[in-house]
Amino acid sequence: MATETTEVAAGRELALTTDRLTYVGHATTLLDLEGTTILTDPVVGRWIGPLRRQGPAAKPASLHGPDLVLVSHLHRDHFDLPSLRQVAPHTPMIVPRGAGELAARSGATEVREVSVGEEIWVRGVTITAVPARHDPRRSRLGPRAEPLGYILATERRRVYFAGDTGLFPEMSSLGPLELALLPVWDWGPSVGPGHMDPADAAWALPQLRPELAVPIHWGTFYPLGLNRLRPGPLREPPLEFARLAEQAAPEVEVRVLQPGSSLALDAEEEG
Repeated sequence: MATETTEVAAGRELALTTDRLTYVGHATTLLDLEGTTILTDPVVGRWIGPLRRQGPAAKPASLHGPDLVLVSHLHRDHFDLPSLRQVAPHTPMIVPRGAGELAARSGATEVREVSVGEEIWVRGVTITAVPARHDPRRSRLGPRAEPLGYILATERRRVYFAGDTGLFPEMSSLGPLELALLPVWDWGPSVGPGHMDPADAAWALPQLRPELAVPIHWGTFYPLGLNRLRPGPLREPPLEFARLAEQAAPEVEVRVLQPGSSLALDAEEEG
């Protein structure tokens, strides 16, 4: 959770509030914004079908006590029922319209379905559903729901969680932003349709106009055994994104977080 401390220095009382981002892995992030904790696309297991988590296991604590869960689309590497079942059932969950029945299978009791343009206010954060260009299916014959990204807005910050998406024209209407969480890869040795690669994500920066960009959706899941034959896609995409971002949008700060690591977004002085 975001921390608030009070210190006395030079006769003044300082209130320090720190917003924080934790990159759990893949598209799972934990955002602390103004004391509200938001968990995105929670996937914390060791396996998703034939894909194995690389590196350290996700910390179970990331699922304990969020104020809100956001799910961007139906694919199993974003909408993982075993992970969702570890979240307290009364935790509000926002999902794309058409995904509510699947979300209820996790035991969640407060599910809200949204479409592009709809807004929900939760504990001081306004959540706006925005477009995403991605496959809407759970599987070939399974349920369908419109994939989404989300803008999370507080009084002093706008954060874009892209979920999983290819480039789309409406990106230019989403900025300016304080933080953009941008997918830069898929889960295999190549990038399939409906995904951004490092060049696409760098191209998106002038459209989105964030102050800070953090690459996500990389380095977490990979087909079993392939990491020995082709390890590059597990570590190179965010570095390539950072290099290309310097050319496409040098005014944007890029921070590459390893899965499991955190970043303090600010430490502001009040009073």
